[in-house]
Amino acid sequence: MKIAVSGKGGVGKTTLAALLIKYFREHGKKVLAVDADPDANLAVALGVADPSSITPISQMKDLVAERTESNPGSMGGMFKLNPKVDDIPENYSASVDGVKLMVMGGVKRGGSGCVCPESVLLRTLITHLVLFRDEVVVMDMEAGIEHLGRATAKSVDKLIVVVEPGRRSIETAQHVQQLAHDIGISMAQVVLVGSKIRNAADKEYLLANLAGYTFLGFFAVQEIGDNLSRMQS
Repeated sequence: MKIAVSGKGGVGKTTLAALLIKYFREHGKKVLAVDADPDANLAVALGVADPSSITPISQMKDLVAERTESNPGSMGGMFKLNPKVDDIPENYSASVDGVKLMVMGGVKRGGSGCVCPESVLLRTLITHLVLFRDEVVVMDMEAGIEHLGRATAKSVDKLIVVVEPGRRSIETAQHVQQLAHDIGISMAQVVLVGSKIRNAADKEYLLANLAGYTFLGFFAVQEIGDNLSRMQS
């Protein structure tokens, strides 16, 4: 099973991703946790005491240089577009309570749509994780789904968008759904989770403004954090 979790920053997507990871692990599944959000917080949510001890893949200069046959950080030049990545999960992941954790890291570049060695390695790695791994993969994504290519996206079992009762969060969910549609993710693959629900009016607000979407469920303001705290203790 391959699951991607997305949503606006601060809505609880990383916490939900951590809960899913812990759930699958406690039910005897092999789990690979992937933090694909440049603002990486999944290690903290999983209980890593010193998240700075985990080096993001994009910052492993020697690895990027070796696999893409390039000089990371430089502009222009030639590099491989199909680097070898199949050994990276075993050799460059951290072990967290029986779960393999990989932190992708961000690619600092001006402009958009850049093709650079770091981004090529990350995208190829994500494709490998989704298409060829035989374990549960849970990916904590940024607000968009830029790491997902067309073939990769179609193979994701569920894209879960966490949304809170607010205009910006709703707009982010709609944007993610449009991006998903553009790269071939079916509407059935995109599901929502309502977060920070204070009362029935909050739930009705989300249902009214996101009509046609499938909601997996709703969490109260403190419920999702309380659940994670109990699982960490």
